[in-house]
Amino acid sequence: MLKQIRSLTLAILALVISAPVFAASHREAPLIATDPTADNTDFYVFRSWEDPDKVIFMMNVIPGQEPGAAPNYFNFSDDVLYEIHVDNNKNNIAGNITYQIRFRTEIRTPGNVFPLSYAALPPITGLTGPESAGLILRQSYTVTETRFGKQPKDLGTGTMYAVPSNVGPRTMPTYEDLATKGIFPLKNGGRVFAGQRDDAFYIDLGSIFDTLNLHVSPILSPADDANDALLLGAARDTLSGFNVNTIVLEIPISDVMGPNGNKVIGAYGSTSRPKVTVIRNNGNRENSSRSVQVSRMGNPLVNELIIAKNTQDLWNASDAEEEADFVQFYCNPGIVTAINTVFGTPFPTTNREDLVNALLRYSPGPPVCGSGKVKEPLAEFLRVDLNVPPTPAASQKRLGPFAHDASGNPTPDKAGFPNGRRPNDDVVDVVLRVAAGILTAPSSVPNLGDGVNFNIGALGSNLTSNGISTAFPFLPTPHDGRDRRHIDSGEAIN
Repeated sequence: MLKQIRSLTLAILALVISAPVFAASHREAPLIATDPTADNTDFYVFRSWEDPDKVIFMMNVIPGQEPGAAPNYFNFSDDVLYEIHVDNNKNNIAGNITYQIRFRTEIRTPGNVFPLSYAALPPITGLTGPESAGLILRQSYTVTETRFGKQPKDLGTGTMYAVPSNVGPRTMPTYEDLATKGIFPLKNGGRVFAGQRDDAFYIDLGSIFDTLNLHVSPILSPADDANDALLLGAARDTLSGFNVNTIVLEIPISDVMGPNGNKVIGAYGSTSRPKVTVIRNNGNRENSSRSVQVSRMGNPLVNELIIAKNTQDLWNASDAEEEADFVQFYCNPGIVTAINTVFGTPFPTTNREDLVNALLRYSPGPPVCGSGKVKEPLAEFLRVDLNVPPTPAASQKRLGPFAHDASGNPTPDKAGFPNGRRPNDDVVDVVLRVAAGILTAPSSVPNLGDGVNFNIGALGSNLTSNGISTAFPFLPTPHDGRDRRHIDSGEAIN
């Protein structure tokens, strides 16, 4: 714990305070809510359905982006170290492989006299050359890989640029073509993308955090629950029309396989800031070489719904394999007490070994709840079995292994959360049911949900019926600043 306390203290000192953005659930802990560029909002790992020989790692930051928030829009931070950590030998320590992404911002011509970040001078249709003249602010980045503590390896094949925020049709008339130019090859045979996309995390957020004051009944009928393109009654997708910044890595599965061909891996994403940043009189910034972690994420909604509020900042600053220090919150989840209080349900609130096994282990282990001692590393990773074939985009079920038809008959999609996580997965409904005890008593847990079953108002080509992009980088076109729209219940979606 002393290590964590020291880390937390450093994290507090390292934070660069920014104006709070839209109050998304992504802003889950007091300190990180003030630091959006380091706020790890969603983390995904899944076997690619475009190329089954590849695995996709995706990390989103800067939540609740109002598309029209000019003139600076939304950029990655040069001071933040973005990392993806992989455990490929199932020892619950994610130090086997680490991917690091660092950004560099430049203010370009014409002579720093134009006051905007992006302008149609002429319209921006590329990231380099004359087509990019209107990119007054441009970000480049590097991707490095560290394997088993050895020297980092640069995976880039040239200069790589982040795709800027979607300003509007005059400034960026062919935004998806521009985004395509932001997909770059990696030396290992994979690809990378960094830039703005639509936030595909769908949830009636305001209702959930108004102490589960849902707009619809929290128990869905089998037919409604089986519908993967449903906005039920007065339910609202609070994040409809908002954007996010994403980093997407496509990596050959052969590169992340562990000993003896192991294809069951665990991973999490993190952000870190320099321990010390000095701003000189000329405006130049000097950062210390060492960084301290300020945010992390493996499984969705853990810090929001499981970790106690007074411990959430400490949790963000700790290593994912140090979860034994927080095991009490998994054993005695407060969110289940809240569910029972609000809805009068009898779901178990103590000795939840099922949550420990599901979220902190690769396979069930000895009981730890109430024992007072944990004799093994427990790690909060998003785990995925890459032996499971990917489900084609159009056939994916939002409830993954818990999917069923309109009559309630099981139709499991084994490639979905909690076996990894895809953008299409309805993690809100799944997490509510796991919290209620579906892993140990499936017949006693109803179809809990918020009534939002798809990504409302998604834009772009190559979309499924429920608003998910079928092609790399797998998130839909970001909403543009001029024509942005947030869709509420009762509105026409198209």
